[in-house]
Amino acid sequence: MPLGNTSRKARLLRALTLIAMGITPATTWAQTSADNQPLDTVTVTGSVPTYGDTPPPPFAGGQIAAGGRVGLLGEKDAMDVPFNVVSYTSELVEDQQSQTLGDTLQNDASVSVGLGFGIYGEAYKVRGFNLTGDDVAYGGLYGVLPRQIINSDLAERVEVFKGASAFTSGIPIGGSGGIGGTINIEPKRAGDDPMLKLSSGYRSDGYGEVGVDASQRYGDQKQWGARVSATRGRGDTAIDDENQRDTSVVVGLDYRGDRGRLLFDIGHQKLTLDAGRSSVNTGAATQVPTAPDSSLNYTPSFGGTELETNFGMVRGEYDLTNTWTAFAALGGNRTLEGIVSATPRLSDDAGNASVTDFETDNHIDNVASQAGLRGYVLTGPVSHDITVGYSSAYRKFDTDFNFLAAGTTNIYDPVDLSRPEGTPDVGGNVRRQRSQGVTLSDTLGFIDDRLLLTLGARYQEFEIDERPNNGSSNRYADRRVTPAVGAVFKTTDNISLYANYVEALQDGGTVSDNNALNYGQYLGIAHAEQHEVGAKFDYGNLGGGISLFQIELPSAAVVDGVGNLDNEQRNRGLELSLYGEPTTGVRLFSSATWIDAELTKTQDGNEGNDATGVPEYRFVLGGEWDTPFMERLTATGRILHTGSQYADVANDLKLDSWTRLDLGLRYTTPVGGADWVWRAGIDNVTDEDYWSGASTSFANYLIQGEPRTFKLSATVEF
Repeated sequence: MPLGNTSRKARLLRALTLIAMGITPATTWAQTSADNQPLDTVTVTGSVPTYGDTPPPPFAGGQIAAGGRVGLLGEKDAMDVPFNVVSYTSELVEDQQSQTLGDTLQNDASVSVGLGFGIYGEAYKVRGFNLTGDDVAYGGLYGVLPRQIINSDLAERVEVFKGASAFTSGIPIGGSGGIGGTINIEPKRAGDDPMLKLSSGYRSDGYGEVGVDASQRYGDQKQWGARVSATRGRGDTAIDDENQRDTSVVVGLDYRGDRGRLLFDIGHQKLTLDAGRSSVNTGAATQVPTAPDSSLNYTPSFGGTELETNFGMVRGEYDLTNTWTAFAALGGNRTLEGIVSATPRLSDDAGNASVTDFETDNHIDNVASQAGLRGYVLTGPVSHDITVGYSSAYRKFDTDFNFLAAGTTNIYDPVDLSRPEGTPDVGGNVRRQRSQGVTLSDTLGFIDDRLLLTLGARYQEFEIDERPNNGSSNRYADRRVTPAVGAVFKTTDNISLYANYVEALQDGGTVSDNNALNYGQYLGIAHAEQHEVGAKFDYGNLGGGISLFQIELPSAAVVDGVGNLDNEQRNRGLELSLYGEPTTGVRLFSSATWIDAELTKTQDGNEGNDATGVPEYRFVLGGEWDTPFMERLTATGRILHTGSQYADVANDLKLDSWTRLDLGLRYTTPVGGADWVWRAGIDNVTDEDYWSGASTSFANYLIQGEPRTFKLSATVEF
């Protein structure tokens, strides 16, 4: 029968795949067993709908997009999915002069940013669970981006999916993500109008950079597009004696035809960090030491890292019919890493510490793929938004390491130790990891799609083949089916209520306690369970939401001499968000999170304790104000406040809460037919000395907050 009402037609148009990513008339048909009448022709006159690889449009203010990629389901409007998903735009990245992905993620209260174990790369916690840089997706694919530090200039969008994600994304290639959420970066694309942007910048205490961002479309219908972004920076950072050299280049090509779209990205990133300040191991300390001066570098100058990654990805969509689209993607990277870690390990409460020279060489090859179908079907009064998709990831990780004691120092009065000489202890292995699975999803629409019910499941396979350099081998595999149920009820055009039950999957590893009867045995895939309810609102100029969640994750334990997955961590939390432009010239991006992260099952007497590295709460209050007293001058500000957290499972080492203030100014003016944008900012205005977090990857590590940093930049766009 024909669809007569406007809301049903609008829902059908959302499911139509993009035609040349442009705006053209589209005629649709629907039928039942009773009749075969065509629908009226409907002409799209608004913006391109969110679907497939097309992100949602920016919200009022241009800094936040309410929605993002939901794994194999593609890009989705937040109001239509039973999950908490939000995106940060390239405009926000540029205006905050963000240098890395972590700089941008500081804007989200559900995400904590720190350092990885034994490296100088960034690591994250989402809803209180670990997520390393290995598990940040690029256009929905894991294993493409650099794994430790990701330059923010690669991103058109930084999308945060909050919550367990096995159903939508499977097991990430690094094995750490997907429990509390996933992070995806959308590549930059050429817009309809030509663009050339030149930039230069400076940050204390001597780091300068230059960049170019150019795009152009070609063809009689602008069907071919090209965009090139490149930056080069070098100099001293605000931390004493720390020096950084950074190069990043990414090229994005695309084709948009009548029925198909093709996207291709290739990139290179190289970073060298000399005398990098590392984290601090709590060692024998009985209390958390007072944080040293924020700019003090207590890591010996021989510590540092060199990271180089070449990566590429190709994606495509093809409209098989007006309501069914096939999609596929293939990507990967090759990474070379040289790491010299010199982490101080405290030997007392006075700041004395021992240092070990731990050197690692990594050679990493990743390949990832996706393929599937998305479509829209009507069965009487019920609509079906269907996705069936396959995804896989393969990694070969070849590592060699050696370590040797370097000497002693003090984190308040550091000694610049020399690189040790002698015969080090050595080790290494080659680890091959394969992960693949199939997802089936159907979102049923009732009551003119005011009620949306998502039902789905994923079949997941996981395999590890590990061969240490000593000649031994360890190989194991497992498989699992994970269900998912979610519901959205649109009480009004502006308010959506939602709920979900989903799971996350993680490599359970092997029994590491050599006293266990099954020492070395594989524990299988650990699966976390999530329950969540929430509400979202969108009033055009102001949006946000509230969510309540609980995630339970099992981990390794030894019970009665046998290793199993009998330990458990349970995180319960409340999330709030508010963003938009409530009044002309005032923009907000704010969020808050409270988390009760409890060790609900342990075998070592720590049951009931707080999990390590999870702050009790985190607030972010950010905004901009277009000043009335000077045209084109904008004042910016952001307050970060993080509650206390523990660095050890016994809860003897507790970090204090901390607050950081960031301020800035932006001035825009046309000069000679070009738009000039001048930006000045100060992070950590009051130069607070504080431990910003603990145990982002492992327990018993302290991460110091960045010192006061001045940032200046000038951008001209032709």
